[in-house]
Amino acid sequence: MKGILKVLALAVAGVLWPVGVAAGQDAGDGRRGGEVQLLLNGAFDSRPGELIDIDVRGVAERVAVRVVSPAFDRPVELTPYAPRTPGEGRGHHARPAVSATARPGSHPLTVEAGGRVVAEDRVEVGPARRPRFTVASPGGPLRPGQRLWMAYDDLYPGETGTAFSVRSSAFRASVSLAHDPGGPDWNNPRLFAGSAELPPALEDGTYRVVLTGPGGRAIDERPLTVRAARPGDRDYLGRARGPALFGGPAAPGPDAARVYGHAVAAGGTVHVLWQDEAPDAGEEERLRATSPAFAHPVRLRRDDSKAADGQDPRYLGPARVREDLEPGRYPVTVVSHHGRVKRTGRLTVTGSGTSASVDAPSPAVLAGAGAAAVVVVTGAVLLRRRTARATARPPR
Repeated sequence: MKGILKVLALAVAGVLWPVGVAAGQDAGDGRRGGEVQLLLNGAFDSRPGELIDIDVRGVAERVAVRVVSPAFDRPVELTPYAPRTPGEGRGHHARPAVSATARPGSHPLTVEAGGRVVAEDRVEVGPARRPRFTVASPGGPLRPGQRLWMAYDDLYPGETGTAFSVRSSAFRASVSLAHDPGGPDWNNPRLFAGSAELPPALEDGTYRVVLTGPGGRAIDERPLTVRAARPGDRDYLGRARGPALFGGPAAPGPDAARVYGHAVAAGGTVHVLWQDEAPDAGEEERLRATSPAFAHPVRLRRDDSKAADGQDPRYLGPARVREDLEPGRYPVTVVSHHGRVKRTGRLTVTGSGTSASVDAPSPAVLAGAGAAAVVVVTGAVLLRRRTARATARPPR
């Protein structure tokens, strides 16, 4: 199933690459220095009705540019666009759909500029597929409180309608499914997705998850098994460490975090670190750190920059220290695994302006967040290049 994974981070590097540069042709009308780049996104194993992103660079704007292929119903006129970044030339773009009558196989694609062929490539068309309703339940039964992702893919000749929803006695309310043209499944205009957070107190059992269409008509259903963690399960108590504290020159990043002894000035900022070898999947979106020293409880968010380096899952959050505090030591507490685990660290609060902490996020936190963002964006772009394929995923 494409496009259900809420967050796909790939440790890859690079940028979009040209896949159809017409080589060995003389520069002519519409050419700039003889170099034309053709970039296709989604041109591999695309089903009838899926969109293919076509970007042609290096053609002068003064000539008409079009793409011709048996994979499309008709020649596709490309729209010129201005340079998007400094140093980048003008380009031409279109996003046509694979013809509903296109046969599976490899189809030639040519780019014409001013009536001349300036680039060539191929479009790989896959077979049509019957509508499919997917309920993403990774790792077996879901835990109470865990988020469930669902999607309906009805990209198939004759299918219509956009009002799809999912109901279940396991949900607080019915969930509407919607297509996101700007999301990872932009290429499938008939991919509708949504999610629901299971109630934390949901009883163990198997529940019906029913897909409904316009007018409430039932289309399909899937079973959903819910089971709370039990003694003996790895995530019943997990293996938690923390809460540890960091921030400022003395402890600039998570690797220098300390459960005891970290100092911060009243009114300053401290960062909380929580680690767990086997976190409870049903509470990852609700972990909080509390302290009488904090202005507010702190939400701890999973740090996906450490998702593939072998370390235990960890959670981070910045806390603003109250300005009216007297110097002293204050408890910092995290309760996890639905109340079965409670751990407390200690924060030393000094007089205002005398702490080694800083108000801004530590450089390590900023660097980690920036690296994670680059990896997510780069990974998503490269994954989509030529394949436009994704799989079902749970949230981060």
